[in-house]
Amino acid sequence: MDAVVFDLDGVLVDSEQTWDEVRRVVVAEYGGSWTATATRAMQGMSTPEWARYLVDHLGARLTPERIAEVVIEGMARRYASGPPVLPGAAEAVRAVGERYPVAIASSSPPVLITAFLEATDLTGLVEVAISSEQVAAGKPAPDVYLEAARRLGVDPAKCAAVEDTTNGLKSAMAAGMTVYAVPNPHFPPDPAVLERAHRVLDTVADLPAALQA
Repeated sequence: MDAVVFDLDGVLVDSEQTWDEVRRVVVAEYGGSWTATATRAMQGMSTPEWARYLVDHLGARLTPERIAEVVIEGMARRYASGPPVLPGAAEAVRAVGERYPVAIASSSPPVLITAFLEATDLTGLVEVAISSEQVAAGKPAPDVYLEAARRLGVDPAKCAAVEDTTNGLKSAMAAGMTVYAVPNPHFPPDPAVLERAHRVLDTVADLPAALQA
């Protein structure tokens, strides 16, 4: 193992539900209709991808560019008093960072990744923080994980990845990484995908010990 790459939403911050709530409100406000499959479909998508989904599939009457701005502004307001960091998450990153280079590979926009790093004082420890906005395709494509490994200067096959949702797990697996799953209790991953993970953990706080096992 040469490096560890963390997802953000659902692994380090309890934000998957917040994303869902904000998008639902915006879609309704601008004349769209939510569907039963929308939440899971958008998990892992990059900002341009989910913005197009809100317009093309859910019927929100804004341009994709503008609806992305509105949703991200709503998320930023929710983060104004600090991101909802999961218990033990920052401590887990610090513990792992004592032994390995660490990165974040997230579907969140850079402004929200930065908010997390600043709130947890992890900016200096996390060597690479990349958003799927900065690569060609969001999760489940492997692009964001491959780019994180490239920026770390590490072979993806020698990286561990930490993920929580179906699309995130698929993305890390497609990148060839050793995947540690921390299943999201609000949006449990597909069991068939979960069983392909190297290890399944109850919380991210269990990761440092699991990496030593």
